Amino acid sequence: MKLMPWITSLFFIHIMNANKTANSKPNFVLIMVDDLGIGDVGCYGNKTLRTPNIDRLASEGVKLTQHIAASPLCTPSRAAFMTGRYPIRSGLASDSRFGVFIFSASSGGLSSDELTFAKILKNEGYSTALIGKWHLGLNCKESGDFCHHPLNHGFEYFYGITMTNLRDCIPGHGSVFVTGATKYIRALFLTGVVTLVTCILLYHAGLLHIRREMLCYFILTNMLIFSAMAFFLWNFKYFNCFLMRNHKIIQQPLSFENLTQRMTKEAVNYITRNKETPFLLFVSYIQVHTALYASHTFRGQSQHGLYGDALEEVDWSIGKILDELEENHLQDKTLVYFTSDNGAHVEEISSSGEVQGGSNGIYKGGKSTSWEGGIRVPGLLRWPRVINAGIVIDELTSHMDIFPTIIKLAGSSLLHSRIIDGYDLMPLIQGRSVTSEHEFLFHYCNAYLNAVRWNQRNSNSVWKVLFFTPNFNPEGSSGCYDTHVCFCFGDFVTYHNPPLLFDLSKDPKEERPLTPQTEPNFDQILQIVQQATEKHKKTLQAVHNQLTWNNVIWKPWLQACCSSWLDFCYCDNDKELGMD
Repeated sequence: MKLMPWITSLFFIHIMNANKTANSKPNFVLIMVDDLGIGDVGCYGNKTLRTPNIDRLASEGVKLTQHIAASPLCTPSRAAFMTGRYPIRSGLASDSRFGVFIFSASSGGLSSDELTFAKILKNEGYSTALIGKWHLGLNCKESGDFCHHPLNHGFEYFYGITMTNLRDCIPGHGSVFVTGATKYIRALFLTGVVTLVTCILLYHAGLLHIRREMLCYFILTNMLIFSAMAFFLWNFKYFNCFLMRNHKIIQQPLSFENLTQRMTKEAVNYITRNKETPFLLFVSYIQVHTALYASHTFRGQSQHGLYGDALEEVDWSIGKILDELEENHLQDKTLVYFTSDNGAHVEEISSSGEVQGGSNGIYKGGKSTSWEGGIRVPGLLRWPRVINAGIVIDELTSHMDIFPTIIKLAGSSLLHSRIIDGYDLMPLIQGRSVTSEHEFLFHYCNAYLNAVRWNQRNSNSVWKVLFFTPNFNPEGSSGCYDTHVCFCFGDFVTYHNPPLLFDLSKDPKEERPLTPQTEPNFDQILQIVQQATEKHKKTLQAVHNQLTWNNVIWKPWLQACCSSWLDFCYCDNDKELGMD
């Protein structure tokens, strides 16, 4: 009995310390892996890939099992993550085939009107850094205006790429760009050849009455056009694939040698430099998006080919970052968050036939679709002494929740002038609330409202309604292999009337659509979802679409180049090749 006062005192001291830690301005380390499937991580069920450091975050913190990306594609997903808003609100939801930026010399990007968590935390006195992939634009009107650059959106330090690492960036890995554009290039070439030959024949037959100089001019113009196209495609990596430090290009084309290790060293050094001040570090890994790469130490070491090698190197990198936090005694002061931007890209197969996309586990579909495989992603949070270890939360959460969570923890209040679609996660992950604040989540396939998720209150059911679904090709497969990704409109999809209805709590694989015969409340559920959809649509405001054809095409005057065009924009000022 004499021990009870001591035990009580120790308990209150622990509570006071935890509250003190939570109330002081914490650091934030946000980790996002590109195109990582939920089925590729050990703590989510994978038994063959080695991810001990990612799994460590789960064992020492909270694992979210129903964590949802706001879009199944890179660019809109990242926009939603950065702003806490559906990407359609920021104009980053396409109504064409191009759902992401594919050229560094495009004019579209994240508008300066949008508020990112980096911009708000910078105003709160935080140091802010992005290391890795941005994919939200670069220039607007001229090369060097940097209107979409990370440093224009609240980050004080940037080391990484503004685009994504397409296969075109690494010699010998093939070309996604050429593959996707082949039929258009072929059609344009054939049209030009047929027109040219026809004109020559008509001219010599005396049926085309133009001056010889005009015919020569026409021939020369066609030759120049096709020469320019060939030049651009052949030198794609010089124009599109480069590494930046802040506003300066330091490597063009980008070298993938020890790139993950170089990023790791940048992240570790940043933590050391800023250990005395609150900081936000966003580590946005370039892997495991293709083209895949791995350093010599990790190549050939996994059971899943180059994809597994790349992921295991990313896991090693995360371990180094966690170790650095501990070495600087920052682990109790730092909220660490881990996720993927969208589901695994199931259509990724190399020219040699190696499957280079990840696994979405039991879930259907993958990247670019609103099936669960495209939008259900890993979600891990660790903050010792503030968040209990080993907690699993099955409630509905979203990428967009990170924005309000870290804004509130940093001591800032959300601006009431704009709609924020995410919710503060702390009540849920600290056990102060047992129910997600998300009653509905709206799943967009580019600009098209594809599906709605209803987290029904006072029920175990999680309803999902799909208005249309992609037409997988070849038929019977699990993806759109003929087009490399699934598209969201026209003949690429099948519309359903009535919509498809699933109860994800009983059918997470989305194998058995419910009917009025198998679900007594079928009509009532659809009616409630439709009402929620109409209410959501009324909150949308017209904004400038950043992903129109005009905003995504290559514009020579926007091309970033670290040297003269005669030198093919070549430079290499990033000699440091990594860390031990």
